[in-house]
Amino acid sequence: MTDTIKKHLSSTQITESPTGTREAGRTSPPLPTDSQEQPSRPNTEVLEKAVRRRFTADYKRRILSEADACTEPGGIGKLLRREGLYSSNLTNWRSQRNQGIRDGLSRSRGRKPQEKNLLADENTRLQKEIQRLHKRLMQAQTIIDVQKKLSQLLGMNDSPVYDGRP
Repeated sequence: MTDTIKKHLSSTQITESPTGTREAGRTSPPLPTDSQEQPSRPNTEVLEKAVRRRFTADYKRRILSEADACTEPGGIGKLLRREGLYSSNLTNWRSQRNQGIRDGLSRSRGRKPQEKNLLADENTRLQKEIQRLHKRLMQAQTIIDVQKKLSQLLGMNDSPVYDGRP
């Protein structure tokens, strides 16, 4: 038991915290340096997010031609295992090829371009013009109302004033 206590005490370090109290904590074992040899281990790190594989159109065409050339039983399965593909990949690529979508073999990344709608641009322009004209109309009606009130105050009711309203 005393050996265990000695090991524990030798790996325990007493430090002073910022508040002034003493704390005991375990120290970590020393990190290996470059001079020390480490046994080689395979990289078993798990990526945070899986990376989706992307296949070029040339690669897809090459795999499809190799799959079409396979005549012996199990040849396509051997090809798929060698390339790390699934049979659904071949099925999708063949249907794309049969539909004649040559450029569709490799999809472009990002958002799809939206068609420019000329009527929408014209509609937006006309809406802005309507708002501008409505603002001018309201301003003109305010001026006419002020002129009416001024003429009533000055006693100029003799001449009829057209207000533009029915």
